[in-house]
Amino acid sequence: MFDRVFVNAVSADGNPLNLAEKNGRFASIGPQCPDTGSAEVIDLAGHLVLPGFVDGHIHLDKSFVGDRWHPHRPVASLRQRLAIEKEELASALPIAERADALIRQAASFGTVAMRSHVDVDATTGLTHLHAVMGAREKWRGLMDIELVAFPQAGVVSCPGTADILDAAAREGAQVVGGIDPTTLDGDAEGQLRIIFGIAEKRGVKIDIHLHEAGQQGIDQLHRIAARTKASGMHDRVSVSHAYGLGDVAPEAVDRAAAALAEAGVSIMTNAPGDRAFPPILRLRAAGVRVFTGNDNIQDTWWPYGNGDMLQRAMLVGYRSGFYTDDELLVALHMATEAGAAVLGKDDYGLKVGNEATFVVIKAPNAAAAVAAVPGERAIVRGGKFRGDASRSQFKSSSTGLRHGAAREITT
Repeated sequence: MFDRVFVNAVSADGNPLNLAEKNGRFASIGPQCPDTGSAEVIDLAGHLVLPGFVDGHIHLDKSFVGDRWHPHRPVASLRQRLAIEKEELASALPIAERADALIRQAASFGTVAMRSHVDVDATTGLTHLHAVMGAREKWRGLMDIELVAFPQAGVVSCPGTADILDAAAREGAQVVGGIDPTTLDGDAEGQLRIIFGIAEKRGVKIDIHLHEAGQQGIDQLHRIAARTKASGMHDRVSVSHAYGLGDVAPEAVDRAAAALAEAGVSIMTNAPGDRAFPPILRLRAAGVRVFTGNDNIQDTWWPYGNGDMLQRAMLVGYRSGFYTDDELLVALHMATEAGAAVLGKDDYGLKVGNEATFVVIKAPNAAAAVAAVPGERAIVRGGKFRGDASRSQFKSSSTGLRHGAAREITT
């Protein structure tokens, strides 16, 4: 009846959990152990089981993971930062190699899907996009990667970039990006008109980097929400960072949250260490989907990060002042189900019929895992362990629970 049965696990709330899979999909999930028959039975020894992590915002083309260490170089302006980035990347390993190294590292922590923003502009063209596409193809079936054509140098202020964005969407980028329509481009209506026009033309989603502070950032959110509603793009538009939500009074947050929720605009925050950021619980209470991602990892923007989304959930909770179990579970939700929903992953999560993919963690429950970020983990994809990490500790029997012979689990 089943191919494998994973027994003696615990669920997010710490209660007993047993999982059975057939043909790589969940066939049974619950507190009671099903009839194992002749299935291979794997004892998870009281470990926690969580769905695979989802990184909702990462830059695979920028990271120096897999390359030499690049010391951080301070700058006085955004334009200087962009110039230094191009200089450092020119002397780094090829994008495809660095992207592959970062994907591999993220996968080792239990990430199974990510949304990667990839630089495109009139000078770079589609070079970065094609390189990351190559890395994505190598990981197909193990890591689901959604690509954003990201116009970091601007859209209106960088002539020719609009055509590059359209070409990127035509060639397979599932999301078209934007960035600071007023402070960088100086033409909010112009940038949004271009971005939404491409999205409607190509049938892709939108994800806009919005660093604009205070009321200006709030005004931009209202503008984006209005365009989203008018375009009928409910649940297909995201705003990354949205720092302004962390700068203004609660009443202004509530008004913006109501507009975002009505339009179906999601908010991504990585809970950055050096500034205010959106009030997560307040937005969620208003009906706004809030998700998270690592953002930059060891690149010219900052030296931090390792690709671990459980660590990111901890940082979200730490910076947000989350102390209760329920609050810690919010941080975890942002790194799992919320991100999966934004990426459109329907075949995701611990539900019968879904792909039998999950992370096994040495922790008594999910809240404890977020708080402590245990490093001891194993990853199961499609019902099979991936790689050697931690798998040998789990006992397995190929003839059911009645037989207790232990052996290493193989893929």
